[in-house]
Amino acid sequence: MSRTQYVFGVIALCSLGSLMITRAQNQKNPPQPMGFFVTSTGLGKGADLGGLAGADQHCQKLAAAAAAGSRTWHAYLSTSAVNARDRIGNGPWYNAKGARIAQNLGDLHGDTLEAARQGNNISKATALTEKGEPVHGFGDNPNQHDMLTGSQTDGRAYTDSADHTCQNWTSGGSGTAQLGHHDRTGGGSTSWNSTHSSRGCSQENLVSTGGAGLFYCFAAN
Repeated sequence: MSRTQYVFGVIALCSLGSLMITRAQNQKNPPQPMGFFVTSTGLGKGADLGGLAGADQHCQKLAAAAAAGSRTWHAYLSTSAVNARDRIGNGPWYNAKGARIAQNLGDLHGDTLEAARQGNNISKATALTEKGEPVHGFGDNPNQHDMLTGSQTDGRAYTDSADHTCQNWTSGGSGTAQLGHHDRTGGGSTSWNSTHSSRGCSQENLVSTGGAGLFYCFAAN
């Protein structure tokens, strides 16, 4: 065997070894299934989602269209008697591209000082639709960063007498809804789930402050 043949043989063996290692790593760490997304479309009736049942159905329909319908999907929404955080399982949750959003509920909501310091991974770059597409945010035209949540920053419902959920997601007219920003920009807050209230519950009211009637969906199982 000549020196040239020897060198090429070594290179071929190294390349084969690298390929086998890469395949083994991919088999050991398969892509994580999608467990979180922002709805690519709203229902078109403002904050009237047909209650929690209608919102969940919308999440399930969009997930099914993205080949993720085998999981149970719930909308991240509070009502006067239900906490959003109690509806979405325990995590971990990954987006359509396999990026981890949060490991668990404490991580998602910053329940401890350490979790609050680190923060979850929700941002404009990671809060993707079920199609794996980004959602327009602050600075885009149109801005659609307002997410319906009806929640406080800890993911729990408000306990005062005001309407924070557009009458438990059944009103497309009177009332108000608490909103978060998926891009964590604007409104004097970086909260993904509780930044400001809407001007009303109609589609026009939601659009006027930078929304489109979109909301978060999480796999509960």
